[in-house]
Amino acid sequence: MFPSFLPTTVGNLTESSSITLAQSIRQIALTTPLSPRPITTTYVCQGSGGTPVLLIHGFDGSVFEFRRLVPLLAVQNETWTVDLLGFGFTDRPAGVKFRPSDIKTHLYYFWKTLINQPVILVGASMGGAAAIDFTLTYPEIVEKLVLIDSAGLAGGSPLSKLMFPPLDYWATQFLRNPKVRASISRAAYKNKELASVDAQLCAALHLECPDWHKALIAFTKSGGYSAFRFKKLAEIVQPTLILWGDSDRILGTRDANRFKLAIANSKLIWIKDCGHVPHLEQPQMTAQHILEFQ
Repeated sequence: MFPSFLPTTVGNLTESSSITLAQSIRQIALTTPLSPRPITTTYVCQGSGGTPVLLIHGFDGSVFEFRRLVPLLAVQNETWTVDLLGFGFTDRPAGVKFRPSDIKTHLYYFWKTLINQPVILVGASMGGAAAIDFTLTYPEIVEKLVLIDSAGLAGGSPLSKLMFPPLDYWATQFLRNPKVRASISRAAYKNKELASVDAQLCAALHLECPDWHKALIAFTKSGGYSAFRFKKLAEIVQPTLILWGDSDRILGTRDANRFKLAIANSKLIWIKDCGHVPHLEQPQMTAQHILEFQ
């Protein structure tokens, strides 16, 4: 029923969108210059036609983050989402640094191998920073850019100060704690009822992957995504849609207007009655805005 590489706890999923996405997850042995061996990379592809849409998840996330959005976009467009290097169910090879530059290289080879045509690039939270970085490096690949409650205007992570032994291990174990993850999940939503047991399971399944904590430590030690200067953001020429929950308690709401000011060819739309994850809390509205943006 489910792919064999997923942990057995996937069988505890209860919501139809979660179950359907789990059943559609695939893996590819992806050749990149990052490792002498192919990197087994996890992804989902649904739909056909139109400009391909490529969805990029947030920090410590996975393809499950887009379980409610993928089927809505796939009605009109070929829709992809991928587990970034060091995250989700994608392999974490020894010797790879898991820096933003490595994540970008891995994403490029995923795109080149499986998509290989211009895309509408959609990044949520940390995935927004990754999408901005990718767009600035490969502008010919990105036809349009969509930022959902995006990181990128405040650099680094508070966790980086803890990333030395033994605090680095303790920090990741803190993030693994179910009560901590449940608290983070509730903070991400305005409607706390959506932080269900199923939602928490979706957000935690990848913690069972080998070396989850090592990759998270390595990424955080690298400094993560630095803050983009306004001058750098001004180099983005692609039409850019900024979607932002009006009740975001994770990143707040100030950066929405700052992105709008920095990116000339951009449009800001507030998602009402919504927290940090419009793609999960208001998927119909989020999908509608993305599809109308084409």
